[in-house]
Amino acid sequence: MINDYEKKKILVTGGSGFIGSNFILYFLSKYPNYHIINLDKLTYAATEGLIEEINRNENYTFIQGSIENRELVQHIFTTYDVKGVINFAAESHVDNSIANPEVFMTTNIMGTFHLLNIAYNYWMDGVEKIKPGYELSRFHHISTDEVYGALGEIGVFTENSNYAPNSPYSASKASSDLIIRSYYKTYGLNVVTTNCSNNYGPRQNKEKLIPTIIRSALAGSYIPVYGDGKNVRDWLHVHDHVTAIDLAFHEGISGETYNIGSNNEWSNIELVEKICNILDKKAEGRLNELELESFHQLIQLVEDRPGHDWRYAIDSTKFSRKTGWVPQIQFENGLSQTIDWYIAQNQTKILQGCVEKIG
Repeated sequence: MINDYEKKKILVTGGSGFIGSNFILYFLSKYPNYHIINLDKLTYAATEGLIEEINRNENYTFIQGSIENRELVQHIFTTYDVKGVINFAAESHVDNSIANPEVFMTTNIMGTFHLLNIAYNYWMDGVEKIKPGYELSRFHHISTDEVYGALGEIGVFTENSNYAPNSPYSASKASSDLIIRSYYKTYGLNVVTTNCSNNYGPRQNKEKLIPTIIRSALAGSYIPVYGDGKNVRDWLHVHDHVTAIDLAFHEGISGETYNIGSNNEWSNIELVEKICNILDKKAEGRLNELELESFHQLIQLVEDRPGHDWRYAIDSTKFSRKTGWVPQIQFENGLSQTIDWYIAQNQTKILQGCVEKIG
């Protein structure tokens, strides 16, 4: 039996967010020989329900704090003898980056640098000089397809696509990607980067597009769609993403970047209409309460976001050939499951409201 001292300590940053928390649950269930240390600021984007579930696992330690705090990160490395890092920690909402870009630069660029530099100094004695016992230590950086900018009607992003970020968010992520690359090229640090397409699934923060559509519809509020609604995104279920991260962390080649997508493109207006079609069937009672014939009546085009990228599409061929990974969750099934979760959440809130009124 493996005792706690022998378990390999993996630092997961931003592990209380949507993707990070789903990853930790998956990782802990699959690898009893790992102990996860989750460093997270617990901002508005933290996923509370999953935090409670994860906390019950004996192979899990939570530390509240930021990757910007050099002293705290250094303390974690020395206290737990960290031998792997998976970096989810990032400010990630494009609209917020437009309103307040400074926090994105601080967290996504300087925070990543501090984390990476501490890992380098802890695992290595200098250029190409790995300390004994840290030969397999790896820094896995989670990034986004938005670093590549926007596509026209045809074409896909590959790992060889030029970086052309168009928002403060994507610019900060592009910068962090390049810092990761530099530590491999200059020092020989064992790093891997994955750039993924748009994630979706249950428990995603309410500010993101799919939760916004569902919540707005169930509340009887207008469903906002930027511009003409023709902007296109590739949608990847969060569970498919975490399985890919697992494979990249364990099987990816040091210094490589891997794109992770699902070849599942939809324009924003198509996505909204698809969700409304499902809601018309699943939430017919709520539709009647709102005296609507269809949730489609709530769709409203609004002023477009500044610098709104028109289309993203990602080619995962390189990663699939290396690991055999392919997405498993069919979009209609994943979307239906996601909508069911938000409907259940909405019903719970209504019941809680009724209880509060009675009380």
